[in-house]
Amino acid sequence: MHLLVGLGNPGREYAQNRHNVGFMCVDEIGKSYGFSPEKAKFSGLFMEGCVDHKKAYLLKPITYMNRSGKAVAEAARFFKVPPEHIIVFHDDLDLAPGRVRVKQGGGHGGHNGLKDLDAYLGPQYWRVRVGIGRPLHKGAVSSYVLSDFSKEEHVWLDPLLSLIADEIHLLLDQKPEDFAAKIMQKLPPPQHTTETSHGI
Repeated sequence: MHLLVGLGNPGREYAQNRHNVGFMCVDEIGKSYGFSPEKAKFSGLFMEGCVDHKKAYLLKPITYMNRSGKAVAEAARFFKVPPEHIIVFHDDLDLAPGRVRVKQGGGHGGHNGLKDLDAYLGPQYWRVRVGIGRPLHKGAVSSYVLSDFSKEEHVWLDPLLSLIADEIHLLLDQKPEDFAAKIMQKLPPPQHTTETSHGI
């Protein structure tokens, strides 16, 4: 049994933000495998279903990014899911747009959602880091992550989300290296826009 968590902020105004790519990953998985409709539960939006006959739960905390830990801890406690069976999808400024990395444990790297998760769960859950790149100027990080993906970015984002859903079974089978490698093999390197081509 696995708990798959997408990090983001609730509300229509945030739905297409770069910071909400974790929500987008979970939504794509739910759609691809016919998970149950969303319902409000565990301080989040909750879905349940199966990935290749493996039971899984999907959760999008609606407590805002920097309070994500409470919702995830509630669900994990209820279903008795240990941290090593929790997979968290989140945006990463330190990865180039469209790149994906998987790791268990480690630091939060200044990501407020991960920082709160660490406080509630400890660091031993799995993280799927989805690269969004950095803005040209350090002071523009907040406005950058809270801005929508551009039309040009959707050229790589949409196929990336589909690939994450297609290959998620590898993570549930404890094959994280294969998961990341398959996605990177199938997704051509994105053409970076001038906005994000520096400091990546």
